[in-house]
Amino acid sequence: MLTEVTATRYITPLREGGSLPGLVEADDLGTYVMKFTGAGQGRKTLVAEVVCGELARRLGLRVPGLVTIGLDPVIGLGEPDTQVQELLKSSGGLNLGMDFLSRAIGFDSLVHEVSPEEAGKVVWFDALVNNVDRSWRNPNMLFRDGDLWLIDHGATMIWHHNWPGTQASAAKPYDATDHALAPFGPDIPAAAAELGPRVTEDLLAEVTAAIPEEWLKDEPGFDSADALRQAYARPLLARAATIHERIRLQGGTSGTSGTSGTSNVSGIGIRKGTK
Repeated sequence: MLTEVTATRYITPLREGGSLPGLVEADDLGTYVMKFTGAGQGRKTLVAEVVCGELARRLGLRVPGLVTIGLDPVIGLGEPDTQVQELLKSSGGLNLGMDFLSRAIGFDSLVHEVSPEEAGKVVWFDALVNNVDRSWRNPNMLFRDGDLWLIDHGATMIWHHNWPGTQASAAKPYDATDHALAPFGPDIPAAAAELGPRVTEDLLAEVTAAIPEEWLKDEPGFDSADALRQAYARPLLARAATIHERIRLQGGTSGTSGTSGTSNVSGIGIRKGTK
């Protein structure tokens, strides 16, 4: 279960995100990037953030700490931006907060170095959760004190927007040709060998248990929150075993394009513009 705090001050909107997250202070004196149930895809985006954030952390990847944030809509009465006012009014109750990473700067492939080992882990993880939002156009990664941090996992596990099509959607290859870390020669086989066996039923049960109950209520086709948690876990467990065979990288495809089941990542392009 995530720690729950209460928002005490809305500081400013962060307009880089399409869902208009905001920077808030909470009663634990922490500063958080807050994502709202009233924005975009609503609670499903927040569920994806929880599942991916907690799973990434347990696999040793750097992600901001997560909390749930109780929001009283009255906090937005003094906000001059009407769009922000409406967002706050529609998001009363429990929302999601991520630790604000002060001093962090956006990832730039021409400036920052990432080892093939770390790049492989990130690409493999993104393939596991089907993250379609880590391209060179919008990396959703930060650097702080020399370390790479992963952020913004709302555009993952697209099958949870159409549960009847989960099996077919989860079986598709992962196109990493535009991935922000593709030019760094990601070592996919090593990442799969290290991380794949760690994605177990027990681990996924622990991760999905962190999803707040109220974000799982009234989902069509499910008679309980536990049944829905299991639905989130099943495709991830299946993908963990074989997704490395279906990752498409520049110059080569792992798995489905050929008769061999071995990984073929030797055709990755050489990175240009290294400083």
